[in-house]
Formats: sequence, structure tokens, C-alpha cells
Amino acid sequence: MATGKSDISGWLVRPAGGRSWAGLVAVLGALTAHTVRVTSDGGMDNGIVVDAARTWLDGGSPYDDRHFLYFPSAVLAAAPQALLPRSVLGVAVPVAVVLALALGWACALRLHRVPLRSRLAVLGLLGLAAGFAPFGQLVRLGNWTVTAALALPLCLLLASRGRWVAAGAVIGVAVALKPLLAPMALLFLFARRWRALAVLVLVPAVASAVAALFLPDPAGFLTRTLPFLLSGDDAFVRLYEASPAAVLPRLGVPVAVAAPLALFAAAAGVVCAYRRWRGPGPAELRLAETSAGLMLSAFLVSRPSYNHYLLVVLPLLLAGLPYAGAVARRPWFWLALVPQLPGVTWPWLEADRRRAFRDSFTLCALAATVAHHCVRGTREADRPGGASGERRTAVESA
Repeated sequence: MATGKSDISGWLVRPAGGRSWAGLVAVLGALTAHTVRVTSDGGMDNGIVVDAARTWLDGGSPYDDRHFLYFPSAVLAAAPQALLPRSVLGVAVPVAVVLALALGWACALRLHRVPLRSRLAVLGLLGLAAGFAPFGQLVRLGNWTVTAALALPLCLLLASRGRWVAAGAVIGVAVALKPLLAPMALLFLFARRWRALAVLVLVPAVASAVAALFLPDPAGFLTRTLPFLLSGDDAFVRLYEASPAAVLPRLGVPVAVAAPLALFAAAAGVVCAYRRWRGPGPAELRLAETSAGLMLSAFLVSRPSYNHYLLVVLPLLLAGLPYAGAVARRPWFWLALVPQLPGVTWPWLEADRRRAFRDSFTLCALAATVAHHCVRGTREADRPGGASGERRTAVESA
């Protein structure tokens, strides 16, 4: 990491002043307070999970609601919330979501060896909260994507320090709560960390199998939710999906063409991510950019795929800004985020249900930028003075 006075990195890693921290606290506090005022059950998406847990406690099947897309283990995890008054949930969940996003950002910073008291620590989180619309949307929805936004940087932080089994356990727990991070199994496959990969698979498998025994419909996820996810035929959900497989048919492209195109793009992204894993540069950047490539590839083809999923990978990439070879220094990284600026009205996309077109542009542009960087844009990271070679972490050591 360059920290000299002649480089922007030097300014970013120096300690932030008290006024900067006060501004960050004010923004996060305002966002949290507004969410508390306008939501119930901690947000619409959190309410779906909590209602599923309430249904189970009342003797019903949580999978009667086809919008409950989680493993059986999530039902047991949500049960404590179902026992709390709605007024308590309305306050506790937004606070917990904001804290989890902040902790995820802190883990991303530490992965890249950026001080937590630095200007980047303050300005990065402030930029995400005030300048990236999906941040506020995730807080207001209370979506359990926040578990992945915390788990992924924590996993990579552990992996960068050689604690791969613990990293696998973190991803396993996150998958048990929400299957969003399942593609991260490929990183452990790339790194040939077999014990850690086994832990990653066993944790959600065992947790879900045990939880299913307590449900009136033990196979509900397999018989109801999985077919729903594979078909993607929910008209309401499709209006908000950002994956090309969902957006292209809305533009007149036949489904028989859109689905293979999305699958090809995802496969190409995985190949590029593998190239990045095998490429040069500091271990921190390789971990972050490989993981981002894998997750963005999955978002291109997954159903559903929402804009707030980007909060799983964006902090990892943004925290690497001080490195000369980081993808966050590429113009298209920032141009891809322009449609997500809050308060900007885009012609012909004013309707909320047309937001998916903007979201799809951001997803595709960001995935293409990361993929291109993984294949051709990493040479700077291995040049003397381009990154902190003396501070590299041997992620491939035991």
C-alpha cells in the first residue's frame, strides 16, 4: 500500500478528524431513525422471515409463503424474533442491520490493512450510506443479505491470516441463514482447502437437516422453494430482479436466449476469477477480487438477484482503494455505480418497478469491470512500489 504524501493513498490512510466521525454518526443515525419510523417488524423482508417463524410456532409450515426462500435453519434462527413484540423488532432490527454493515466494512478495511481510524474508514462508509441507494434500501427492508455482507469480509480476513477452517465455518453459518454465499465454495476449491470446504458444506447441511425435523413439512424447501427459484415465474419478484436472465426478457429477448447468455456470462466470470486467484499481487487483493468475481458471476444468473446484493462485494473492492493495482481505481468501477446515486431521476425509468434496468446495468458493468481487471489489469499490483509487497500475507500457507 502506498502511503507517501505524493499519493492519494497516503491521505486516505491517515487518521480522520472528529468532525468526519460526527458526520458519519449523524448520517447512520438519521438512516436508522427514519427506518424505525417507517417500518414494522424491522422491515418488509425481515418480516417475511419472522412471519415464517411465527407460522411454524403456530403449527404451520413456513413454506406456505412462497416468498420465504430460506433453508429450514433460518426458521429456527428467526424464532427468537417471533417471540419479541413488533415494537421492539421495529427498533432492534434497523440498529442491528446498520451495525452489521459497519462491522462488515471494518473487516474489509482490516483485510486490506487499512487503519480503522483512517479517513477511508469514515469516508468509505459515509459514501456507502449516503451515496449508494441500495445501502438505505437494505436497512429499510431488513433483508438478511446483511448476514452475507458481514460474513464475506470476515471470512476473507480469517483466510488472509491462514485460518481457513474458521473462514469456512463463517461462510457455512451465513449459508445456513441465507444461501447467498454458496458460490464462495469455489474459492475454497481454488485454494484446495478441503477441510475448510467440508466445514462450509457440513454446517448448513447439518443445521438445515436438524431444523427440518422440527417442521411439519420437512421437505418444504426442496418441494416448494427450490422449484420456485428454478422457475423464476413470480411476476411481482421479476419486476425487481437485476440479473440479465430476468431483465432481457422484459426488453423483448426470448427467455431461451436470455438464460444461456446469462449462464455464459457467469461461467466467463468464474474463469476470470480463477485467473485472478492464480495471478500476481498482494494476497489481500487476490482474495477480495477473486471473491468479488465469483459473487458477481453468481448474481448474473441467480434468481432472484437484487441490487442490495452488491453490498456483499462493494465494500471489499472499495476498501482496496489505497493499493495501486486495485479495481477500485478503474474508471468503470465508479461509472457502474452512477445509476445507484440516491435522489437522481432517470428518464423513462422513473417508475419504481423499472428500477431493475438501472440495477442490471450496475451489476453487468461492475461484473465486466472486475472480470476484465482479473484477467488483464493486475500487472500494476506486482510492480515494485505499486503495492505493499513487504506486507503481503501468505494465504496459501497453513
